[in-house]
Amino acid sequence: MNDQLQLKDLDKVVIRFSGDSGDGMQLTGNQFTSSAAHHGNDVVTLPDFPAEIRAPAGTIAGISGFQLQFGNQRVNTPGDFPDVLIAMNPASLRANIKDLRPAGFAIVDLDAFDERGIKKAGYADGVNPLDPEHTLGKKVIAAPITSQTMAALESLDMPKKDKERCKNFFTLGVLYFLYDTSPDLTLNWINVKFAKKPLVAEANTKALHEGMIYARNSGLFQSQYRVGSAKLRPGTYKSLTGNEATGLGLVAAAERAGLKLFLGSYPITPATTILEEVAAHKDFDVKALQMEDEIAGICCAIGAAWAGNLAATNTSGPGIALKGEAMGLAMILELPLVIVNVQRGGPSTGLPTKTEQSDLMQAMYGRNGESPIPVIAAKSPAHCFDMAIEASRLALKYMTPVILLTDGYLGNGAEAFRIPDVNELPDLTVKFRTNPEGYQSYARDPKTNARQWVKPGTPGLANRIGGLEKDKLTGAVSHDPENHDHMVRARREKVEGIANDIADLEIIGDQKGGDILIIGWGSTYGAINNKVNRYRAAGKSVSQAHFTHIFPFPKNTLEVLKKFKKIVVAEMNLGQLNSLLRAEYAIDTIPLTKIQGKPFTEDEIEVVVDKLL
Repeated sequence: MNDQLQLKDLDKVVIRFSGDSGDGMQLTGNQFTSSAAHHGNDVVTLPDFPAEIRAPAGTIAGISGFQLQFGNQRVNTPGDFPDVLIAMNPASLRANIKDLRPAGFAIVDLDAFDERGIKKAGYADGVNPLDPEHTLGKKVIAAPITSQTMAALESLDMPKKDKERCKNFFTLGVLYFLYDTSPDLTLNWINVKFAKKPLVAEANTKALHEGMIYARNSGLFQSQYRVGSAKLRPGTYKSLTGNEATGLGLVAAAERAGLKLFLGSYPITPATTILEEVAAHKDFDVKALQMEDEIAGICCAIGAAWAGNLAATNTSGPGIALKGEAMGLAMILELPLVIVNVQRGGPSTGLPTKTEQSDLMQAMYGRNGESPIPVIAAKSPAHCFDMAIEASRLALKYMTPVILLTDGYLGNGAEAFRIPDVNELPDLTVKFRTNPEGYQSYARDPKTNARQWVKPGTPGLANRIGGLEKDKLTGAVSHDPENHDHMVRARREKVEGIANDIADLEIIGDQKGGDILIIGWGSTYGAINNKVNRYRAAGKSVSQAHFTHIFPFPKNTLEVLKKFKKIVVAEMNLGQLNSLLRAEYAIDTIPLTKIQGKPFTEDEIEVVVDKLL
């Protein structure tokens, strides 16, 4: 027994789990995340799925990863580089060792480093991946994880393959011991998950306990670590992915509007789990309909909006391409519709499991004709909840489709989500037109320019529906040139008027202006915010402004931009927001772009900003 372990206090830790798709890395990461959150840590995660449906086991193409950062303070990102790397095979070590921090360490399953495993990872004959030249001189702890798991489960009457599957829980036990984290939440999960398979529950429970014992007694570890609780806003928290938060936000918005939620959808990576989340809340009388294709998904949602529901559809970039014509239809009908795009690498099929922000121009202009649709974006997994409600608010108040942009990083990633009190949520109550006196279907509200919403079948309020241009008052089909000009401008003015109903662009930093302003949108928020805070702590004039409303821009955007000597626009594309800002405000900006299917790191921001400083 090792009684000499030193207990060290840490502020935050980044762990990356890596292995084959069948090694349970997503499950292991999610369990550690839940336990850390239950312990009181702030947590942000980043799952990384292989792009191929079933790549050959043991190869780099088949690697499944899960990274999390947990800390005793606010955590904005899953971390740039891991302090701890869990590599379940040679391919995982080879693909990830370069990212391990110099002061960190890797834990590898020594049993997987046989001749066959080494060859499948692409190493040359005779190479030992554990030699310092191949581990880049970084610390590697080789533990016989598989054989230790098998020995721990020797007395159980179950197939060898089933016993091997428990090695992820053995590994989880090692980490629970190393980071002084209670395994109780995971043990309860095992008992519930495998309630009908008691032998499987016993095997996983035993493997987890044996992992903790092994970490304490093996002599491979000299330290145990403790990360204290974070000081977060008081409340009840749970770990939520961005897609789960989006789904819950839509459900909450419908409740606050007094409407039924209808989601017309078609499965697509990485947006499918929004459909799954909404479908799980049938007790709120929601309807989640999986259609035969993307076009049907949005068209049935338009029909639901016409019938008086809070309607939504969700997809990714390729699905948005298919939905383009129907989005124009929803716009010209002036019906409320929330369109969620969980962006992924493109073009075409692109990188289905990787993240990107390259659909901004598509959201702005990807329809025929003058077809203005408001565009907003979430900045963190938990923020997806708030922005789903905001998209619903704008759609209902202004009778327009609204595009909500998230991405694979936000959709699959998770963080601690504070469950709000219902009274904290905005009142979205809708009033349908029921009085037939003086009714004209396209007459507009003088404040919002929105037309009134009428449920079909309301006595005396029959009106024409369809994609042809409408008369500016009666809604009858009109081919009059002057009327068309009027309607195109009216629809544009309605959307532009939303700028009067959104918050000003906030400056995080020098309120009166300064040397450098770093601008971002969507999921770049965390990395930019962390880096800006470090610059400011060092006394440097670097500030941040982050867009959640992109079309229209906040009213004070130009005022903010003029305050700074240099403006850096960081985004995971080739400069789409940068182009929009330059076109709208005729200002000089410096694009900072990345399009690798990965989020920004703080180091990548630093390279550009340091040169400017």
